[in-house]
Amino acid sequence: MSIRRIGAGPRMSKAVVHGGTVYLAGQVADASKGKSVAEQTTEILAIIDGLLKDAGSDKSKLVWCNIWLADISTFGEMNSVWDKWVIPGEGPARATVEAKLAGPEYKVEIAVVAAV
Repeated sequence: MSIRRIGAGPRMSKAVVHGGTVYLAGQVADASKGKSVAEQTTEILAIIDGLLKDAGSDKSKLVWCNIWLADISTFGEMNSVWDKWVIPGEGPARATVEAKLAGPEYKVEIAVVAAV
């Protein structure tokens, strides 16, 4: 089976397609870093949409998602954006946890896996 890498850099790829599945690396919001959880979540979900499209997939094919929040008390704020984005009845298996992220300006990181 072939492996296709999207956005490959020296350390990692933004996405990897293998065996009918696309694996996205954890995405952060560079344009809105330091801004609200809602703004960062909105940016990240747009990035995910673009990467899934590049891989030949879309959010209707999500199977798994992991969300890291710098502060779990912002869970509701993040979900207010997520709930408008995810297709009702087609949400992936998902985990959300609090974690120290790469820098204090980042409040959200999201990784997903989808079928192609």
